[in-house]
Amino acid sequence: MKAVCYEAFGAEPRIATLPDPEPAPHGVVIRLGATGVCRSDWHGWMGHDPDIELPHVPGHELAGTVAAVGTEVTRWKEGDRVTVPFVGGCGQCPECHAGHQQVCDHQFQPGFTHWGSFAEYVSIHRADLNLVRLPDDMAFATAASLGCRFVTSFRAVVDQGRVSGGEWVAVHGCGGVGLSAVMIAAACGARVVAVDIADDKLALAREAGAAATVNAREMADVAEAVREVSSGGAHLSLDALGSVSTCVNSIMSLRKRGRHVQVGLMAGEHSLPPVPMGRVIGHELEILGSHGMQAHRYDAMFAMIEAGLLKPERLVGREITLEQSIEALTGMDRFAGTGVTVVTRF
Repeated sequence: MKAVCYEAFGAEPRIATLPDPEPAPHGVVIRLGATGVCRSDWHGWMGHDPDIELPHVPGHELAGTVAAVGTEVTRWKEGDRVTVPFVGGCGQCPECHAGHQQVCDHQFQPGFTHWGSFAEYVSIHRADLNLVRLPDDMAFATAASLGCRFVTSFRAVVDQGRVSGGEWVAVHGCGGVGLSAVMIAAACGARVVAVDIADDKLALAREAGAAATVNAREMADVAEAVREVSSGGAHLSLDALGSVSTCVNSIMSLRKRGRHVQVGLMAGEHSLPPVPMGRVIGHELEILGSHGMQAHRYDAMFAMIEAGLLKPERLVGREITLEQSIEALTGMDRFAGTGVTVVTRF
């Protein structure tokens, strides 16, 4: 198969011809229809993930067609149109038995623990537990854009953040994760304040449903600006980027008894942010993490999409070739472009 491969962290990836994967007895092989280019892939390429072994094929936001089925698989057949959470469960640990596959004790992550989806084919484990059937009318590009950013935001806003209609929600960072969070929170009836340093991304946030925007480049105190817009602070605030400044600003944006959800990965020099714990204690704030979403929760999200409340296809930006994914991956630290970049030509 043709695939993007890198042999050293930070070294230029290349297009390579690699052996086609075979399905594990409990798994399937998927022929890729689309795969997203995500900042998490950039973190992996930079060496921020200890699970990656070299050489490596990145990619974890994927959708496609089942091409081969393991002997133990009962729910899936060749030709099925599917996607998969970026965190897969083992089905046997206590977390999986409790329905929390996103924090499985023995989780697998395509593009991290195993070769990923920047390729013509990808192998997925524990298919009966982890695969998700796509709606017949959903394009692969839209489905791939759900894979990490949209579903992560859905869980962060709905399950972890416990958003309610009429609440103020602040979203710090309007990349794919942030724009998804804006759309989901607005669809749930919240009033959203979107924060970013780029006017074009803030314009997209308004299109996605933000009631107000704050350009962080133009504000001396971002948290104060959010508190002013929201008449005292957000009930729920999300760091959708993953940096010291956005994490602290998110916490400081909250009103008393508010909820901060950390969605953006905190890696490298940002891995140990100076959390304003005095504020957390004095205002009885909640600090929550959010890490993907289980396969069994996709139905709730699909129901909102089918009802027209969520329109994830509007967040898809460029559709590119596998060859172009190399430049898109290595340039993710520049935060260029808007929306979700998706590989649709392999």
